Amino acid sequence: MTDIVDELKWRGLFALSTDEDALRKALADGPVTFYCGFDPTAASLHVGHLVQVLTVRRLQQAGHRPLALVGGATGQIGDPRPTAERTLNDPETIANWVARLRSQIEPFLSFEGENAALMVNNLDWTAGMSAIEFLRDIGKHFRVNKMLTKDSVARRLESQEGISYTEFSYQLLQGMDFLELYRRYGCTLQSGGSDQWGNLTAGIDLIHRLEPDATVHAVGTPLMVKADGTKFGKSESGAVWLDPEMTTPYAFYQFWLNVDDRDVSTYSRILSFKSREELEELEKLTEERPQARAAQRALAEELTTLVHGADQCAAVIAASKALFGQGELGDLDEATLSAALSELPRVQVAELGPVVDLLAEVGLVASKSAARRTVKEGGAYVNNAKVASEDAVPSRDELLHGRWLVLRRGKKNLAAVEVTAG
Repeated sequence: MTDIVDELKWRGLFALSTDEDALRKALADGPVTFYCGFDPTAASLHVGHLVQVLTVRRLQQAGHRPLALVGGATGQIGDPRPTAERTLNDPETIANWVARLRSQIEPFLSFEGENAALMVNNLDWTAGMSAIEFLRDIGKHFRVNKMLTKDSVARRLESQEGISYTEFSYQLLQGMDFLELYRRYGCTLQSGGSDQWGNLTAGIDLIHRLEPDATVHAVGTPLMVKADGTKFGKSESGAVWLDPEMTTPYAFYQFWLNVDDRDVSTYSRILSFKSREELEELEKLTEERPQARAAQRALAEELTTLVHGADQCAAVIAASKALFGQGELGDLDEATLSAALSELPRVQVAELGPVVDLLAEVGLVASKSAARRTVKEGGAYVNNAKVASEDAVPSRDELLHGRWLVLRRGKKNLAAVEVTAG
């Protein structure tokens, strides 16, 4: 296997490290026990977390032992956000979110063999600790002047909001996590996003103070942003979640399918498990024939399969094709069709009227006269069937699952009509 550090670098997953040469040697001598933390600040991970989850998977596949930490304790505090205090959730909500995040992470890792993964929760070693114990045993070893230099803290201190002691103390908790995992499991490496670098190094400093003979490391992955400068992982409707109830598999697939040509190579290297040769071939195809979107399709299929399974991926691909006349809409199950149509412009009606009225009402054309021209020119479709007459009125028998009509103008302009009355 290629040296894992070289592999991470080639894929754009190596932004920062405490000592690259020492880390490279430790990983080569391996196996190394390492950890990555995920805080339950929502009911699901989103695609931004996928970078970390898949980096953990890569390191395990290279022979190292992962500890996946879902922070039942740190989730109750929250690391500083750039502009405002976090809303603190009650312990019951956080416990539920911990369970949900664990169930999302577990399928990506192997829990068998010599380097079997382990799920851990920092509430296990903080719940029984008193505030006095925490201040004496942990707080004593942190210097406030150094804590103030952390980027996340410094930005908040310069803002009108300031920063609470609660969020200021987050780095102590994360530092204690690394110390505890070092003592319990021999964990010597922490991975995380480069925006967490101050918190990652806090643990290293704490370990060096309390375990002076220990050799520990941290590696930070780069923050992913889009070519236009906007935040990675955001769609027009908000964050793209891994939970299928929060972002449907269809919407998840479409997110990757619609990635900008300028971004797809970067995202593929970071997230795909395809070989260098395969990815370089896709990069070449993108450069030569960008309209084919070969790299986007490959990435969308691979990640949708990884996150939602092969069956769901096949269903959303079938839905994507059917919407554009390359498959039978009637063959799609109701859940997949509903998810696909939720991404389209749509209107709700109590009764079906003429197609020209529906085309105008849903916004596929500017007016009824424009709708008539579209029909006359052969560019109007209902459920992929060409509309032959300007006076055509769809029947209830044409409704998909007794509920939907799919309207199309030309090859690519789609909309949906939902009939709500019985």
